[in-house]
Amino acid sequence: MSKASEYPLETESIHRIEPRRGASDDAVVRAVRVHGADNVATAIVDIDAGETLFPAQDAAYAAVAIGRGHKVALADIPRGQAVIKYGFPIGTATADISAGEHVHSHNLATALNGDGDYRYTARSAEPAQMAAPPRSFDGYVRDDGRVGTRNEIWIIPTVGCVGNLAARVAKIAGARHAGRIDGIHAFKHPFGCSQLGDDLGHTRAVLAALAQHPNAGGVLIVGLGCESNQLGALIDLIPAERRASIRTLSAQDVEDDEAACLALVDEMVMACADVPRTPVPLSKLVLGVKCGGSDGFSGLTANPLVGRMADAVGAAGGKVVLTEIPEIFGAEQILMDRAVSRAIFDESVALVRDFKQYFLRNGEPISENPSPGNIAGGITTLEEKSLGAVQKGGKVPVVDVRRYGGQATVPGLTLLEAPGNDAVSSTALTAAGATMILFTTGRGTPLGFPAPTLKIASNGTLAARKTGWIDFDAGKVLDAGFDAASDALIDLITATASGRPTKAERNDERDIAIWKSGVTL
Repeated sequence: MSKASEYPLETESIHRIEPRRGASDDAVVRAVRVHGADNVATAIVDIDAGETLFPAQDAAYAAVAIGRGHKVALADIPRGQAVIKYGFPIGTATADISAGEHVHSHNLATALNGDGDYRYTARSAEPAQMAAPPRSFDGYVRDDGRVGTRNEIWIIPTVGCVGNLAARVAKIAGARHAGRIDGIHAFKHPFGCSQLGDDLGHTRAVLAALAQHPNAGGVLIVGLGCESNQLGALIDLIPAERRASIRTLSAQDVEDDEAACLALVDEMVMACADVPRTPVPLSKLVLGVKCGGSDGFSGLTANPLVGRMADAVGAAGGKVVLTEIPEIFGAEQILMDRAVSRAIFDESVALVRDFKQYFLRNGEPISENPSPGNIAGGITTLEEKSLGAVQKGGKVPVVDVRRYGGQATVPGLTLLEAPGNDAVSSTALTAAGATMILFTTGRGTPLGFPAPTLKIASNGTLAARKTGWIDFDAGKVLDAGFDAASDALIDLITATASGRPTKAERNDERDIAIWKSGVTL
């Protein structure tokens, strides 16, 4: 595998696409070759058989029709030889592939297995450089110095049995206090009882972490009373200095549980309604980065663009959190090469190996990915998906590794244990302290989470078709380049951190999901 320093965190050359003037017009760029070593390119428009891929100086052409987002061979690739994209192998040819042919699931397969030999390379000192001019946003400064991008009341049930109670209270209180705070939200889930071991521990850790989130000016934790996830044990996970804004109630202990909950919410609103927004530097942002419903454009546009945002936040002294550990398989060495110490490298290796063993213990191959939607969008193997996905972390040094339910505490990039599932991993990002999530997608999804979540389309077609879901069109990278797109996205990020609602917030899309990995009684 190549060294991480050789890895292109964005395409070598994105040409401006001009209007098509005819099928034989060689001036129209139809594909992107990410790295000089690549033996495939990605179609950025639908290509007919016989059309050239690049301007006239390159004779490459498509021998067959190639759909946008899909790969075309730039040279003959014999069976058994590596297919190269992003400068790295993304799998092995399962048949002889001729130049100009479509490269996809019919002739390309993963080369991943459960093994993995990783090497440690000491990092040289690198001066921090801003990827954009210094920025600020108007946030809510909490007593411990953390900064929220929202000032909300959160109602968190310890167990699924009181989820509807929490939702009912949030709806009544939200109407009662409309306009006084940024919102009152309940986060239902089906867990908290009939769980054992790590499963119960995961539920408890994530809920305790959410209860400490700086976007919540007040938190009501509602228990039933007889559940496995007892209120006392959950509260014990929360540092004493962060409990002042938290209220608890056991529904079995009061006659009118709804009225008792509403009274506690009223009390918290009175305490936090007048907290003002204050200008703060970008270093106070905790940025979660996520991809879901990826396509062949994700690694060319949206993910490297988000990587630039990660660089800006990291260079400013902020925190960036990257998760979806199964979706870095095949690209993990790139992140490990950015570990700031041998200890962080070792923790990264342990995290990846443990997650691989999780698959193998359950009799599943580690490469059971990409999803059907990813495949339809042009992604063939997990290596290809991972090499595109890790770009969301930019070039930020890896400073910490946290297990599921852990919180990011160190400026720089934190690797967080969580699966690839969109809802589970985005909940884990929020629990880790992310005050905003950048969510890239090539296929589209309406999901939203407790932290403001900006949906970033990898292509203009999706952005134009799903305007009710998508906040930003990263497809403009192909026309205007990364610099212009970066300026526009950082403007949107700071506006959103200052209170501008995301599309998911406007649609009242706010949910959590907890990782279920063990036995249910």
